[in-house]
Amino acid sequence: LLAVGIRKLRSRREDCSCAPYGDLDLTAFYGKLSFDLTGAQRRAIGEAVTDLCSGTPMNRLVQGDVGSGKTILALLALLTVAAAGYQGALMAPTEVLAAQHFETVRDYVEKYGLAFRPVLLTGSMSAREKRRAREEIESGEANLVIGTHALIQEAVCYRALALVVTDEQHRFGVRQREHLAEKGDSPHVLVMSATPIPRTLAIILYGDLSISVVDELPASRLPIKNCVVGTAYRPKAYKFIAGEVAGGRQAYVICPQVEGDPEDGPEMASMENVMDYSEKLREALPGIRVASLHGKMRPGDKNKIMEDFAARSIDVLVSTTVVEVGINVPNATVMMVENAERFGLAQLH
Repeated sequence: LLAVGIRKLRSRREDCSCAPYGDLDLTAFYGKLSFDLTGAQRRAIGEAVTDLCSGTPMNRLVQGDVGSGKTILALLALLTVAAAGYQGALMAPTEVLAAQHFETVRDYVEKYGLAFRPVLLTGSMSAREKRRAREEIESGEANLVIGTHALIQEAVCYRALALVVTDEQHRFGVRQREHLAEKGDSPHVLVMSATPIPRTLAIILYGDLSISVVDELPASRLPIKNCVVGTAYRPKAYKFIAGEVAGGRQAYVICPQVEGDPEDGPEMASMENVMDYSEKLREALPGIRVASLHGKMRPGDKNKIMEDFAARSIDVLVSTTVVEVGINVPNATVMMVENAERFGLAQLH
């Protein structure tokens, strides 16, 4: 703990060549939003902006439950550095999530007239698309770069990277986050996580970070109902899902493995798998559109499935934990997890 404290003090003494920022009036922007920020959101962005204006590199974790509004906080911080003439980067663990962030930013730019010139960079893009994106990043034409691990490739050069944001930070290794930070000159660092972290563990893992907790949900968010049931309850669960779909809603079903293999032994054979479960649901829920998603699929196929699900062309999505990284489909109101005992607490959350 002493070593962590010393490291934190040293990081605060580092000179930050791209700070401070103090010219952007965020309160004026708040008035343009179609929703009101919660008190917790205002407190968290206030803490981040204070760091950005301090003249020393920010190193902050924003921890908040799913739906608490962490993404808008990241965008406000990125907007702060973009308005000052610098670049910001937002790194997501999957292409699906990166694409969602990019679409959100693009919508905000059009709706609110933001000072963003965003660009998307992912591994599955064509060579021509990647080359164009890298040129815009290096020239500074793009002041907000959104992508996956592609952001830390050696070929990617930033003109004036001032803020690095990592979403679902627990999905990245320490070196990956450091590689992105090294693309700038002591840039500010903001990491986001929806995974609840016990205080004692947080001190060990994030002792060198300042922590902002978003502990208040927006007023429009309804409370989530959770229950644990045995397999005998499955017919009632199917009936409930069918009722939600009939009402225009959608559902997730999560399984612990992609496909079953008799050679894996009786313990593994007793677990549900995505491929067989999808067929089971099609038989149990006739007329309902069921699709499957898992990590063995090609990136393009995964993106297509998630796009179809977001567009409501799929009613029930049977998947592995590939959807645990913050995929945003507000119309999905049910998630059923099979063999929940096979998942860690963070995954279930």
